[in-house]
Amino acid sequence: MRRERGRRQPARPAVPLALLPLLLAGCTVGPNYHRPAVDVPAAYRNNAAENPAAASLGDQKWESVFPDEELQKMIRSALQNNFDVRLAATRILQAQAQVGITRADQFPQLSAGPGYLAEKIPGFAFNVIELQALFSFNFDFWGQYRRATEAARANLLAEEWARRAVISTMISSVASAYFQLRELDLELEIAQRTLASRRESLTLTETLERGGAVGLLDVRQAQQLVETAAETIPDAERQIAIQEDLLSTLMGENPHAIPRGRAITEQPLPVEVPAGLPSELLERRPDIRQAEAQLIAANAQIGVARAQFFPSLPLTGQAGVESPNLAHLFMPGAAAWDISAPLTQPIFEAGRLRANYKLAQAEHQQMLLSYQQTIETAFRQVSDALIAFAKYREFRAHQEALTEAAQGAANLSEMRYRGGAASYLEVLTNETNYFAAELNLARARLNERLSLVQTYVALGGGWEQP
Repeated sequence: MRRERGRRQPARPAVPLALLPLLLAGCTVGPNYHRPAVDVPAAYRNNAAENPAAASLGDQKWESVFPDEELQKMIRSALQNNFDVRLAATRILQAQAQVGITRADQFPQLSAGPGYLAEKIPGFAFNVIELQALFSFNFDFWGQYRRATEAARANLLAEEWARRAVISTMISSVASAYFQLRELDLELEIAQRTLASRRESLTLTETLERGGAVGLLDVRQAQQLVETAAETIPDAERQIAIQEDLLSTLMGENPHAIPRGRAITEQPLPVEVPAGLPSELLERRPDIRQAEAQLIAANAQIGVARAQFFPSLPLTGQAGVESPNLAHLFMPGAAAWDISAPLTQPIFEAGRLRANYKLAQAEHQQMLLSYQQTIETAFRQVSDALIAFAKYREFRAHQEALTEAAQGAANLSEMRYRGGAASYLEVLTNETNYFAAELNLARARLNERLSLVQTYVALGGGWEQP
């Protein structure tokens, strides 16, 4: 029934002022977060560093790890323009806004405005002009809104670590693509140099054949060597163009030619890779920190679900002035107000609250397992990267020796052929072996540098800006 307008209503029982601090403080149900215990090894397997406690490679800024100036320009451009990095930044803005939305539930809501009411019923009619302020506040006695804000802040932190993980991945992607480009440049250079040398050899062989010193078979074999080197060039050029397109896209640009810096052979490599203590990885790897932040958020959501089992105490009220006409709106006796604070307790909800609580617990368990799995994967990635760097270095050293031996054999067979002590088949075999050895050495140099990039990222490096 609508109350009669203009009549002062009897005051309803209000919440005693002495209880307000208690109600505002309340308590917070649900578990408090504690970092789970994890099995952390004392040192990484096959750690080549003499001192495991030394500063890790992952602590170094990316500029010191990748000193090539052209590569640094590309990395800066990628960090500024790449769509993955920019999308990660927008997700942080969304999470920040969500924190503000969630946190607002902890505070009173106040609105105000004028109104007009006209009503007529049999035997009675009235008009009322009013100006009211509406107040509502739900006491967070059980910490539901505080837990929700805790979860929102943890999700914001998770998005920030996700952005840093994107940055780390972007730096490694640009560095890897650039090293691959410089290795392809080296392959093209080897092929062009070899082609020029073999064309000279073919010209000499054709001259000797015309003079009757050698047979036509030698000419055909010399032509094989020329075409073997020649067919490598367009394939290398194709891969170079594709690699340039990849780097352009990583920088957020349309495909274009890429400026070159240091040759692949001039890209510096550390004598050894200091890995640091495995326990430091829990604080440095962005994906681990992201997984932990998500675990914190899931833990807080248990409190949100738990608080819904308990009574709620919403406080609502309104105050203002009202009068049948505008002239008397601010006259004495025009004031009107009411306040209510009903205590409500869920009684029957068909198991919804319990199912919601179980869902929150299951999601927390999922985040816990994900956190533990992320740590386990991180330790494996570091171990694999350290092994790869050490073994690729050994392989490259052996490949250098093999290439040197193949070059000596090719030079000797050429001398023997010109002196009439060997057939051209010997030249063909040794030239082919030397060309393959040079290409394999170029790829070995690339793999050694790619393994350095992988080690740097696995150790959690790259996201800290210079």
